[in-house]
Amino acid sequence: MQATYGMFDPLTDLDGMWTVDLAARHLPIAGVPLAKYECWDGRLFLTPHGGVARSHGSAALGSAMMDSARSRGLYLCGSLTLVLGQPDRWIQPDITVLDGPVRGTWVPSEHAVLVAEFVSPESRRRDRIDKPAKCAAAGIPWYLTVDLDEDRERASVELFELKDGAYRSVRIAHAGQTFEINSPFDARFDPAELLMR
Repeated sequence: MQATYGMFDPLTDLDGMWTVDLAARHLPIAGVPLAKYECWDGRLFLTPHGGVARSHGSAALGSAMMDSARSRGLYLCGSLTLVLGQPDRWIQPDITVLDGPVRGTWVPSEHAVLVAEFVSPESRRRDRIDKPAKCAAAGIPWYLTVDLDEDRERASVELFELKDGAYRSVRIAHAGQTFEINSPFDARFDPAELLMR
């Protein structure tokens, strides 16, 4: 009797074993809708991309911060793969501000000055609790969250600073208010500017 073997499925067959090397070989996964691929201790998490409103918000946020970041010698990037200290731990923030020019696909977290996440319904817990804890453990000095609700025309932006191993909120603003910071760079805008109007 001859043994029958099923097709190789990286999502299940490599569960708990993911590393940057395996990811470089097997991602993106054919037949899976476009998604963010993030990993913690070898476990892969897929989050759908956020759509047009989120993409617009991310571009608007980047535009509001780009010149000031560059004036401080920092590099504002869109989504990239940030390795958090070990080859089996990485995230793909919506925006990452780096301390200088970095080459390659897998960016070590020690180069990250600020990570920005647009909180989505599919990954609210990860964006608000899990990722900040991971970024704090990796020593990333600043974490920024953006909440957009296009239907209700609501937007909020909150900046957290790493203090004693945990993030502490230092500034929050909602649509109609001014979000203004001077660290890690200057920024001043109304969160409503991130909405598609």
